[in-house]
Amino acid sequence: MGNLGPFLLTFAVAFLGALLLTPLVGRAAPRLGFVDTPGRPKHVHRVPVPRLGGVALFFPFLAAVLLTLLLPIERKDPLELHRLAGLLVGSTIVFGLGVCDDRRELGPLPQLALQFVAASVAIGCGITIAEIANPFGGLIELTLPVTVGFTLFWIMGMMNTVNWLDGLDGLAGGVTVIASVLLFAHSYRLGQYSVSLLPLALAGCALGFLPFNFHPARVFMGTSGALFLGFALGTLAIIGGAKMATALLVMGIPILDVGWQIINRLRLGRSPFLGDRGHLHHRLLDLGFSHRHVVLLFYGLCAAFGALALILSSGFQKLLALLLMGILALVILVALARRH
Repeated sequence: MGNLGPFLLTFAVAFLGALLLTPLVGRAAPRLGFVDTPGRPKHVHRVPVPRLGGVALFFPFLAAVLLTLLLPIERKDPLELHRLAGLLVGSTIVFGLGVCDDRRELGPLPQLALQFVAASVAIGCGITIAEIANPFGGLIELTLPVTVGFTLFWIMGMMNTVNWLDGLDGLAGGVTVIASVLLFAHSYRLGQYSVSLLPLALAGCALGFLPFNFHPARVFMGTSGALFLGFALGTLAIIGGAKMATALLVMGIPILDVGWQIINRLRLGRSPFLGDRGHLHHRLLDLGFSHRHVVLLFYGLCAAFGALALILSSGFQKLLALLLMGILALVILVALARRH
């Protein structure tokens, strides 16, 4: 495609919107009572920090996506607008849920219930995983109950993965930028130009927010930002044809870390939703790595494995890459658990 105008404009609106809105949100949040006060074991900050950054992520993304409807770009899928509605309505639900949690700290059950509603809206609008690639060739078609269950698990899992990843300054935002850029590249390479605008908008708003969120953070994205980014990543990996391998390779280490923490907390008789310093990024901090070094290490690993999804051509090669990443992550987690 020769005309890059729609892509540059979409990215610019999201990026500049977040860049300009974030400092305003940072000043307004304390007056509205949206402040993260240190004191819990999982906290790494020592001073109160505004935590309403989700506003500066959600609204620039919303503006950029609505702008794409006005741009002169071909839409090949007749159901694309239905899926776009599912993305926006579901994002609005989880953003609203996150704002409530940032203000009053909701329990896990209300959060999971509304996450379920948002994921169900996406499914109702056609954002589903109806088939998966067979690594040995061809496609495996899923039955309707499996499709619904698998899609719910994927979207809700991605929301909570990003939420739990948001434990260090700039970590969740930077990984989202990497994942979004790779999803954009994958969609663009497949000729899905209108679809590729969506992850580009997500990359733009996350990148515009990052200067204020990188260590030492002046604004936290809060639950509103983390759940929104997770929902958007989960659905964008499906829209326009499943790009599961790309998302899994980028987010694989954070996903495995979440799974490890859930199993470990249940084994110790604790609630899996009770935050602690058991996450991989916290353990690396406790070993003496600097805040920035841990975040940059995550960036590097996520980018390297995500790039494999673009480089490797066959499903079997991507499966081998996923296995390699899984083995590497498990070795690191086991070694840190024993040392801890």
